[in-house]
Amino acid sequence: MAAVFPTVREVLALDPVRHGAPRVVAGDEGLDRPVRWVHVAEVPDIATLLGGGELVLTTGIGLPGDDAGLRAFIGDLADVGVSGLVVELGRRYVSGVPRVMAAAAERRGLPLVELRRATPFVRITEAVHALIVDAQLTELRATEEIHQRFNDLSVEGADAAEVIRQAAELSGCPVVLENLSRQVLGYDPAGESAELLLDGWEQHSRRIRPAGRTAYDADSGWLVTTVGARGQDWGRLLLRWPASGDVPSAQAVEPGSPTRLTILIERAASTLALGRLIRRDAEGLERQIHRTLLTALLDHSRPVDEVGLRAKALGVVLDRRHLVGVMVRHRADDPAGEVGPEAGQARLRDLSEAVGQALREAKLTALTSAVDDHSVGALLALPDPAAEDRALSAFASALRRVRLDAGTGRPAPGAEPARAASGVDMPRPASDASRAAVGADPARAVFGVEAARTGVGVDPFRGAGPGGVIIAAGSGVGTLREARRSLVEARQIAEAARRDRRELPVFRLPHVGLAGLLHLLRDEPRLQTFVERELGALLEYDARHPRERLLDTLRAYLEQGRNKSAGAAAAHLSRPAFYERLARIARILDVDLDSVEASLSLHVALLALEAVRTP
Repeated sequence: MAAVFPTVREVLALDPVRHGAPRVVAGDEGLDRPVRWVHVAEVPDIATLLGGGELVLTTGIGLPGDDAGLRAFIGDLADVGVSGLVVELGRRYVSGVPRVMAAAAERRGLPLVELRRATPFVRITEAVHALIVDAQLTELRATEEIHQRFNDLSVEGADAAEVIRQAAELSGCPVVLENLSRQVLGYDPAGESAELLLDGWEQHSRRIRPAGRTAYDADSGWLVTTVGARGQDWGRLLLRWPASGDVPSAQAVEPGSPTRLTILIERAASTLALGRLIRRDAEGLERQIHRTLLTALLDHSRPVDEVGLRAKALGVVLDRRHLVGVMVRHRADDPAGEVGPEAGQARLRDLSEAVGQALREAKLTALTSAVDDHSVGALLALPDPAAEDRALSAFASALRRVRLDAGTGRPAPGAEPARAASGVDMPRPASDASRAAVGADPARAVFGVEAARTGVGVDPFRGAGPGGVIIAAGSGVGTLREARRSLVEARQIAEAARRDRRELPVFRLPHVGLAGLLHLLRDEPRLQTFVERELGALLEYDARHPRERLLDTLRAYLEQGRNKSAGAAAAHLSRPAFYERLARIARILDVDLDSVEASLSLHVALLALEAVRTP
């Protein structure tokens, strides 16, 4: 990506400058400094009028005549950050600039150039300023292209993988999207080795600590911006610049600096955040209404009274009913042999049809729809609480029969398409599987349901094992205003049940343990923030000292019930060494490891960290 401003080296190559027979007498290492402007000066105190980045032209007639004055003049220019000093010989200095001036410029790394032939300064300023303006116009066109490209992606509802790919293509640099726990959600190596890019990513990422929401970390060579919307940050977008390894100045890409890369990464981040807020569906109106109403209950996007009224208009009466949230999903996201987003849609469509048919066979009234790329939700409307267990048992039995009758998971030949109790077709999910692969959907990010690239070819309904179906139910509630709690609970139970190998007809809340609960919440930014708050300092220490592995020491201590002797044995350390490590951990985290409350908080954070790191 071209720089906005020409360098001193490029200015010296311009014809008006070459006409003056330029010769660099000091500061060769600064010839690649950008030239923001050209300024002609003949007074010694010009530095107070400059802002940095200028190439100063002078004949020297107004410069001090003593050595101390020349040193001060050069020092003032270097302090203000000028790009270089060009002195035309012939008026003040005939054979060359004073040695003391050259020595001072060399010491400060300031490029000092002699023009050994008289040259109109106006031609130099015109040529350089024309070059700057052309570069700025080019930069403006490139910026417009960036805005247009990402506007198109937003309008088209492009998935996160495509946004990342476009960012890498426009910049020519590797791009990585990560969550708050430094887990990679998506990446594009821009032609480089993906293995090298992602090797030890979490430790590497924790060493990237820019100052600000968008900033350049000069130590690591990564430009970083935070990704989030509506005050809820959920990740970071990182761009390694430049790919060649030449480290630019931090000033060139500081927040607010009008450079192409900064604009690009911020536009990409905003597109990702917007894409997470928008759900694309290609469903019919009636299907959309069912999905919209369930989503409204989950997201509080519509008043509860309106949801009840619209559901009643669809034939699903929710008022004065005992309501039970149910979620049905496949236990495995990626069964063997299944690939491609279209296959994943077909698989979920089969599940939606089976759930609808089971609800009809069990003679249950429900608001039902696919709620994400893997789960079908239903809000059962029962006459009274006493009917809850009987209704759930009837639904589970009916769904089992549908699975057996269908064989492949689809209704038997001649069977009508599955419908909800209201007679509305089950919705088909959006076809954006790669979007889910990088966590672009807000509902899945909050409740931990990760995306899959699934397909057909494997019976999605066989057994209750890894390839089977999970039915989860939340606690029954008495009003529509409480329905969200039951639906959320059901979704959480369904996700946590994926780690449970018991073959239960219906999973309920008592079946879910703490590890399962944390696993299903692993994509929740607040849980990741909790982990970072509790363990961030220790994780950063381990990233800097990978051989010590203090996190494993802490885990051994907590898993052995804070028994130091047992912990030392589990960690394969002598007790003195184990005690010393515990003391170091306490200092790093600023906690009292003898405190039951503090240890409990750390243990939960460790379990949450394991859940975040577990696919």
